[in-house]
Amino acid sequence: MKTKLKKGDKVIIIAGKDKRTKNSSAEGVITYIDRKKDRVVVEGLNMGTKHFKPTATNNQGGRIEKEMPVHISNVMYSYKGDPVRLGVNVKEDGSKVRVAIVKGERIEIDK
Repeated sequence: MKTKLKKGDKVIIIAGKDKRTKNSSAEGVITYIDRKKDRVVVEGLNMGTKHFKPTATNNQGGRIEKEMPVHISNVMYSYKGDPVRLGVNVKEDGSKVRVAIVKGERIEIDK
């Protein structure tokens, strides 16, 4: 799946257990993108428990909470707190720039 999202983009989760509701905003920053599996890790969202065995360095073992991957189709770019689509404009000099498509208007987000 092709995407215009990048590491460091602010996104909103639009589907799944962390879906944004009226009372809470499921908004975070992308920390990792796996383009082969079409998954993203969003900071502070989709928390899961990871169990690990005791090792020579850590005799205790135990559980930790960490961010789990979300399918890339379940997140959208956040522009001023609202989910928007992303597009690409080509300038006269041939360079490409990402744009947020807000109510039919194209607004540059990369400067």
